[in-house]
Amino acid sequence: MSEKPTALITGASAGFGRATALALAKRGWTLIITARGPEPLDRVREATGATAVPGDVADRAHRTRLATALADLDRLDLVLNNASALGPSPMPHLADYPLDEFAAVLRTNVVAPLAVLQLALPKLRARDGTAIDISSDAAVMPYEGWGGYGASKAALDHLTAVFAAENPRLRVYSFDPGDMRTAMHQAAFPGEDISDRPEPETVVPALLHLIDTRPPSGRYTAAELSVRHP
Repeated sequence: MSEKPTALITGASAGFGRATALALAKRGWTLIITARGPEPLDRVREATGATAVPGDVADRAHRTRLATALADLDRLDLVLNNASALGPSPMPHLADYPLDEFAAVLRTNVVAPLAVLQLALPKLRARDGTAIDISSDAAVMPYEGWGGYGASKAALDHLTAVFAAENPRLRVYSFDPGDMRTAMHQAAFPGEDISDRPEPETVVPALLHLIDTRPPSGRYTAAELSVRHP
C-alpha cells in the first residue's frame, strides 16, 4: 500500500480548490482532482502530478468515472467537496428565483457532495479518513440576494453534521473559508471591485491545520482557526 496520503478534491481547477491542491502536492500527497473546466484542470494536473478527471460532479456519468478512478487507489485519506454553484448572477431575491436554477444549485451544492461521499466512503472508512465540505457564512446569515446559495449551503451543513454522526470513526467537517478573491465571488458582485478580499492561498493554512490536527467533527471557520492557531 502506498505510504503517501491521498485526497480527492472537487472544484480543483481554480480558486480555493486549486490552492489546496497545490499545497497538498507540495506536502507530497497523491491527488485525484476534478472540475468542469478541462484546460485549467490540466494546468493544475501538470503542477501537482495529480490524476485529473474532468467533468461536472452534478453529472451521474461523471461520478461513475470518479468511482473508477477511486477504485484504482490503494488508499483514500481525504475528500474535499469544494465544487459549488453560485446560481444566477446578478443574484435574484427568492421571490424571483427561477426554480429550475434553484434545483440546479441544490444538485451541485447538496446532492453531488453526498454522492461523492457515498462513493468514497468505503476507502475513507478503511483509513479512518477525513471528509470536508466547503460551506459559507451565507449558510448561517440571511444576506439579501443569497437565499438560493445560502439555503444550499445550510442544507450541506446539516447533511455534513448527520454524516458525521453516522460515521463516528471519520472526521467530517463543514469548513467556511470566508470571503475570498475568486471568480465565483466576483460573479456574486458583478461589476464591483473585490480586490480587498483575501487570495485563496491565504486561507489554505487554516484548512491544513484542520486536516493536521483532526479535531472533533463539526463546523469550523477559517477565521476561528486562524485566531486559535495563527
